[in-house]
Amino acid sequence: MGTKQETAENKTARMRELVDLLNRAGRAYYQEAREIMSNYEYDALYDELTELEKELHVTLSDSPTVHVGYEVVSELPKERHESPMLSLDKTKDVEELRAFAGDHDVVMSWKMDGLTIVLTYRDGELAKAVTRGNGEVGEVITANARVFKNIPLKIPYKGELILRGEAVIGYRDFERINEEIPDADAKYKNPRNLCSGSVRQLSSEVTAKRNVRFYAFSLVRAEDVDFRNSRAYQLDWLAGQGFEVVEHVTAAPSAIEAEVIKFSERIAQNDFPSDGLVLIYDDIRYGESLGRTAKFPRDSYAFKWADETRQTVLRQIEWSPSRTGLINPVAIFDPVELEGTTVSRASVHNVSIMEELQLGIGDTIEVYKANMIIPQIARNLTCSGNLEIPAQCPVCGGATRIQQDGSAKTLCCTNPACQAKQIKAYALFVSRDAMNIEGLSEATLEKFIARGFIRDYDDLFHLDRHREEICKMEGFGEKSYGNLTASVDRARQTTLPRLLYSLGIAGIGLANAKVICRETKAEPEALPDLTEEELDQVPGVGDVIARAYVEYFRDESHRETYRKLLGEVQIEKEDQGEGGPLEGKTFVITGSVEHFANRSEMKAFIESRGGKVTGSVTSKTDFLINNDAASTSSKNKKAKELGIPILTEEQFLATPGL
Repeated sequence: MGTKQETAENKTARMRELVDLLNRAGRAYYQEAREIMSNYEYDALYDELTELEKELHVTLSDSPTVHVGYEVVSELPKERHESPMLSLDKTKDVEELRAFAGDHDVVMSWKMDGLTIVLTYRDGELAKAVTRGNGEVGEVITANARVFKNIPLKIPYKGELILRGEAVIGYRDFERINEEIPDADAKYKNPRNLCSGSVRQLSSEVTAKRNVRFYAFSLVRAEDVDFRNSRAYQLDWLAGQGFEVVEHVTAAPSAIEAEVIKFSERIAQNDFPSDGLVLIYDDIRYGESLGRTAKFPRDSYAFKWADETRQTVLRQIEWSPSRTGLINPVAIFDPVELEGTTVSRASVHNVSIMEELQLGIGDTIEVYKANMIIPQIARNLTCSGNLEIPAQCPVCGGATRIQQDGSAKTLCCTNPACQAKQIKAYALFVSRDAMNIEGLSEATLEKFIARGFIRDYDDLFHLDRHREEICKMEGFGEKSYGNLTASVDRARQTTLPRLLYSLGIAGIGLANAKVICRETKAEPEALPDLTEEELDQVPGVGDVIARAYVEYFRDESHRETYRKLLGEVQIEKEDQGEGGPLEGKTFVITGSVEHFANRSEMKAFIESRGGKVTGSVTSKTDFLINNDAASTSSKNKKAKELGIPILTEEQFLATPGL
């Protein structure tokens, strides 16, 4: 008897442990847009908890099996849903789907992995948008929904319409946005987290830049419309109202398995994240007659992909530094085939997860693809735990330290001058107005720096040393490598102002670099020796810029960098525009341009003819160029106050002597 009681107590203790662990993971995922465990691990622990609750006939009050979501914590207004938004009961077994269907046709659609939104339309216009929140109370995000890429603001139907759908950000936009957002690698690990953060912004201007799309998946209410007792017809009707509707098919019970296979074969080609399928009875009246449980509606069911797993051997942990200073562990293992592709690496995310998995070199691990897309480690079968955390940054050699980041331990580099933290500086160096090396986005630069290919600017001219490794990198191949090295070779032919600008000296833009080179007539080798007094004589270069310039070259490491670069490039003589028709004339350009690709191109045109372009209208300005001469902008007003002529492009190009 005592043994049975001890067993029950142990199982109850395990149940409490699971409830606490799953609730912490849920709070991190839903409220804080971060992950402390993989979906695979969460599902396994959730299933274990469910089995314990069934066996013990006990359900704790805070169990995630009876609670749907978590309380919202943002500053957005809150609103209670008219009817609770329940989770769906789920399975990974196709036989259970057939049993659920019984003798009834079902509508099958993608289970998108984004943020569920409820939209309300009145009198044909979008009146309200509310997030799912905790299922009972959501956040009002109407202003943000108005800037989603594909939500109709007006629809033909004039009655009150309430529908539900999923806001998602596609993989391509996810990658693009992560390149553009500072420290995005520390904030957004997947499209779902990025979407959650984008939808719940306090500024709709930020949301508008994120390319959020909305896919309708359920109609809640629309009075006086005959939907022919069909869920599929409801979705078709919503499409007719201008909504993008989740892709769906109507299937008889006998066709369910075949349709599951068809969906699964296409997921790798989808741009949007999906973690399974949703099935709902096509017969509306029958489905509604079934009612609901405390947590699940009885008319629908979720199918989660049965993750394809493979055993392999862990060979290495690659420590990958990022622009935030975080050094993230990446598992390198013997290549295996997963979901039709060969994989050999997976992010471990942080030190805590590495320790929880007890990873060690030579361990036998089980890997899978989350949502059939992203390689992850499911579990460690041997758990040697023999890994050492590096005391030095693999990029710069600086000291590392372990820090507590919320509930997770992370490794970071303490060296503020670490190359991995200088992504913006390298991005400036390769930019169009600087060395103009195409094919090196911030994301690519970050990967190259993390792998040790780039430690200083001159290393960019020797990427051929790493040809084999680069060609094997994801997203690269012989063609991409060839395009990149050809761009590097073209960049060797440059001008002195471009080279000076590329160094990123504070206050030295391309225009200032051109003026400094033109006015001082310094030879390339003498450029670092210019004095504050010499620079003060250059028009447009004041004390602050002159001091920053001299301070930069006072650092011997900067001088050495510059000397190395001179050995890599050939300096072309640039037409400085001396004696040109615009010599002595100062221009300001504002508004959009039509005859030039952009304002920078027009600026270059003016400077090549001896003119000068500044950013603000002053008494020294000779002409303001604005195609909208009647504009009431501040620059137009200032020009009129000072009696400065305002020219359109046509007038500028047609005026003799200009």
